[in-house]
Amino acid sequence: MGGPEGVIVVREFDRNKDLWGVEDVERRCEVGPSGKLSLFTDLLGDPICRVRNSPAFLMLVAEMGKEKEIVGMIRGSIKTATCGKKLCRNAKTNANKNEHIKHVPVYTKLAYILGLRVSPSHRRMGIGFMLVRRMEEWFRENGAEYSYMATDNDNLASVTLFTQKCGYSKFRTPSILVNPVFAHRVPISSRVSVICLDPSEAEILYRRRFSTTEFFPRDIDSVLNNKLSLGTFLAVPRGTFTAESFPGSDRFLSDPPESWAVLSVWNCKDVFALEVRGASYVRRTLAKTTRMVDRAFPWLHLPSVPELFKPFGLHFMYGIGGEGPDAVKLVKALCGYAHNLAKACGCGVVATEVSSREPLRLGIPHWKKLSCAEDLWGMKRLGEGYSEGSVGDWTKSKPGLSIFVDPREI
Repeated sequence: MGGPEGVIVVREFDRNKDLWGVEDVERRCEVGPSGKLSLFTDLLGDPICRVRNSPAFLMLVAEMGKEKEIVGMIRGSIKTATCGKKLCRNAKTNANKNEHIKHVPVYTKLAYILGLRVSPSHRRMGIGFMLVRRMEEWFRENGAEYSYMATDNDNLASVTLFTQKCGYSKFRTPSILVNPVFAHRVPISSRVSVICLDPSEAEILYRRRFSTTEFFPRDIDSVLNNKLSLGTFLAVPRGTFTAESFPGSDRFLSDPPESWAVLSVWNCKDVFALEVRGASYVRRTLAKTTRMVDRAFPWLHLPSVPELFKPFGLHFMYGIGGEGPDAVKLVKALCGYAHNLAKACGCGVVATEVSSREPLRLGIPHWKKLSCAEDLWGMKRLGEGYSEGSVGDWTKSKPGLSIFVDPREI
């Protein structure tokens, strides 16, 4: 592009010489519409932290001119995940035993793009396009069949880049639900028992009940055993099971109670910090006032707004699922449990991401002003040489009720 001073080089990130330049670009790139509340992310000195726990990952940077100034970056990861389901060969034999074993997951090698940043002073130069194309080359070299990305529906520049220039189709529109962590513990209903499952029991439950859910990671055991996974919690009606009487996931699923729910918690607080910027003086004052009133009258248990205008931590709830007429109520109890866990760890918010069609979302407390009703996931098939398989072209499939959001990609 032009003379030597305008040449752009895309290469792999080198921590020893790129760290300052990457952090500088991150500081100048806000997430959110200009002129409104924006969310800034502090990666705590580790630019690769958001993909580091994936089975395979890469970070690229774009540098420009003789000074080799960092003007952009992109991260990518690859895993194997569920793209559909097919009828099990022995389904007819087992149909009378357990209807859930009629289908088995169809897996695909799936790539994910996140953290695309281009310096504000170097936009509209094709740098973002170059970074995406280079990352897709790495995806193909490593056998990925599909690539997907997530962006704010209101981020027109990002939507245009991926859908009009890079060939991504609008695929799913999940909801990001965020709830503040208040100064007081959330009371858990006395009608609910919450049981903490060890990773092996959690794996059995997830594989038997949720492995056919879109985006379910085949290496769910790696997720559950990761040091950032704070636990998997099962809610059942009081009087059915306790931690001491829980028979194990296999026996539990063979004869479950009428209603139950499950979720896991991921500790993003040790990976990155968030900060809300762009709030007006009035909004900051109102938030501060709620905290002052709460401190003055703690017995009222007022929902004071936590300090979100300074760096704060996040816990992410994933693997949310359940069955039965009271599953929504049980999910609400689990969200309260997760809130109290986040409070004990000093977090500012708890969050999750679920399908816009997810029936259990009714049990997930959240503030609309902090949440995103429609996040945009774009999908692209990376090669035409792949077999159509049991689900055909995944990019053309209809959405299911649920998705499984991998916490390693938050």
